[in-house]
Amino acid sequence: SLLESPKVAFSASLLSSFGPQSVGPFHNGLHTLIYEYVFLNIGDAYDTNTGIFTAPVRGAYAFRVFSKAFGSPQRAVTAGLFKNDQHIISTHGHQASGFISSSNGVSLLLEEGDQMKVNLYPGQWIFDDGEHHHSTFSGHLLFPM
Repeated sequence: SLLESPKVAFSASLLSSFGPQSVGPFHNGLHTLIYEYVFLNIGDAYDTNTGIFTAPVRGAYAFRVFSKAFGSPQRAVTAGLFKNDQHIISTHGHQASGFISSSNGVSLLLEEGDQMKVNLYPGQWIFDDGEHHHSTFSGHLLFPM
């Protein structure tokens, strides 16, 4: 029944501190982003210490990633959603100046214990502001299987 179905949903933005900041660039491989400001974490499946969502049950899940950055001729905002360290989807934006933003979403069948995280690609950066929350990572269980 609906009352017995597990309830799993989270939504977080990159920075909890007030004021605009960029994260990155990092040059030594992928960098897992830790989304610090939690709007919602029903079921406690999102870990604010690691930035990793761990599926508590087998089921269909939906995820969304929003990324924002300052435009730059030298770098873009490119982040990837990974399932168990395997790339699934990316957000990418690049322009010489101004703000850039990109988003992507996907629904996946996850097994219990599967892990989802967002990695920033080498040489890229991402922007957030603890007041306006521009860059976010969200997910929820659609239904168990």
